[in-house]
Amino acid sequence: MRLLLIHSDYIEYEAQKKTAMAEEDILGKDSLNDAITAFCAVESIDEEDLSDVVSQAAAEILATAEKVNAERVMIYPYAHLSNDLATPDRAVAALKALESALSERIEVKRAPFGWYKSFKLSCKGHPLSELSRTIVPGGADAPAKKEVSREWFVLTPEGEKKDISGYIDDSNFGRLVAKETGTGGTVGGDPIHVELMRAKELVDYEARSDVGNLRWLPRGKLIRDLLADYCLHTVLEYGGSPVETPVMYDLGDPAIYEHAAKFGERQYRFKSNNRNMMLRFAACFGMFSIMHDMHISPNTLPMKMYELSTYSFRHEQKGEVIGLKRLRTFTMPDMHTLTKNMADALSCFEEQLLMGWKSGADLETPLEGAFRCTRDFYDEHADWVQKIVKLSGRPLLIEIISERMHYWVAKIDLAAIDSQGRPIENPTVQIDVESAHRFDISYHDRDGQVIHPPILHCSPTGSIERVICAMLEGTGRMAVPSFPVWLAPTQVRILPVAERHIGYAKNLMEQMNAAAIRCDLDDRDESVGKKIREAGMDWVPFVVVVGDQEMESDLLTVTIRSKSEPKKPFKEQLKAEDLIALVRGETVDKPFRPLYTPRLLSKKPRYI
Repeated sequence: MRLLLIHSDYIEYEAQKKTAMAEEDILGKDSLNDAITAFCAVESIDEEDLSDVVSQAAAEILATAEKVNAERVMIYPYAHLSNDLATPDRAVAALKALESALSERIEVKRAPFGWYKSFKLSCKGHPLSELSRTIVPGGADAPAKKEVSREWFVLTPEGEKKDISGYIDDSNFGRLVAKETGTGGTVGGDPIHVELMRAKELVDYEARSDVGNLRWLPRGKLIRDLLADYCLHTVLEYGGSPVETPVMYDLGDPAIYEHAAKFGERQYRFKSNNRNMMLRFAACFGMFSIMHDMHISPNTLPMKMYELSTYSFRHEQKGEVIGLKRLRTFTMPDMHTLTKNMADALSCFEEQLLMGWKSGADLETPLEGAFRCTRDFYDEHADWVQKIVKLSGRPLLIEIISERMHYWVAKIDLAAIDSQGRPIENPTVQIDVESAHRFDISYHDRDGQVIHPPILHCSPTGSIERVICAMLEGTGRMAVPSFPVWLAPTQVRILPVAERHIGYAKNLMEQMNAAAIRCDLDDRDESVGKKIREAGMDWVPFVVVVGDQEMESDLLTVTIRSKSEPKKPFKEQLKAEDLIALVRGETVDKPFRPLYTPRLLSKKPRYI
């Protein structure tokens, strides 16, 4: 509990407007002279032992009153003293208990909870007239909290349990093990994607917004939209049902408040009229609200609900925000699966884990895995844990936590490794055993019993921004950096040698675009050498030079980036239809969108 104690000549207040959690059975207007005004904020930690916190607060207020010879106390709820408040019902209970405890020794009045109030106060101004106190359950005599222990080891697909020391090396998995377990050295330096995201005109910073909010330029937005299309296609194939939910929620709702409290201060909170609101940090709130309101039959389970959470907001510390890896505003493909029971949850977990591994292959961002669970879960499901390692076909880092600290009992995090050897968390699957109870999501079994089942949280790729981060970081290990062809902003670029070749080049460009290939034409009055260099800087996968020979033979000279080496471009002569077949072969079964930039480079603006 936070206390601000003011020795007052007088305090008077009048309730003006009530909120959703307003007390009705208390005076809306009152005053008190020559009193201690005790501004109080009941915090979430106080809920661990409200009676102890109330006892401490009463003792502190009485001791202060005795020191300043005050005979009256006004208890004044004041939420602004904290940004980690208790639930409204528990806060009111604590304030009532404090009023009762003080009334045995001193005259007490209490201002109503949940109202916007005007007040006037005169502070006496002596050395003890303004005091602040922070009270926690147990105070100085509180017993030490039970330590949460962790056990780390590696499981292999062959069923062997290995010590982590044998995996601390320069491999991607070794770097993941070292970072997660806090062993081994760390690599310094800035991630390379920060420079690349601007150099390739994908993303830029926005000085007129909050830190960690970015502006997406046409080339970057195209990649971002294609990744969103990929996620949607993946989820639809899996049987997911897309929804869209609000980005802001009312903290006066107990379930919303309790779930939000799990994320502490990493939130954007604000007032809307008389309501305390927050911007969502995931799509959980909206989907859980839908699940609560709908009729659920066990015959329809598992039920998969999906939203591309554009946007989610997390108020990360300013010093931790960097590039695309850690943001305050991001895009999260978010699927929640309502299951029948734990057996059903384990089965869905396996399916969604494979979706995560597949996304790493499709996006060409190699992934490594860390599986985490509670000790109780592992003891009961050790064979299943071994099963998912075998299913993954590679070793997994295993973390066993002695007690559950979060809403989940088991989760897997798949991470790419950046150019500095640090993990970039991307796909995840989690088994949530709290939220169905918190949001009252249930169904009736055949015996009529109410079941609050496990809910799976899954992002098949992780946040879109981190996927792009991982791709850019991965280019640092490539001899010739590139995007996957289906994600390349320009897939084919045509370079006419002279003005007389432009007509032929334009017809060729139209043929490519008609075949669902993103093709542009460098019609600028520049040398062919400069055009080739700039196509290379744009990481264009296929570059076609059109001159007299190509026009006469209908054979195109094509530089294929994926087969090239530094300073050794790989060139091949292809007919137009063969080039189309080659590009389409690289993009089969992947989403397509047309160019987001002008087809003629002479019309293309520079953004950075």
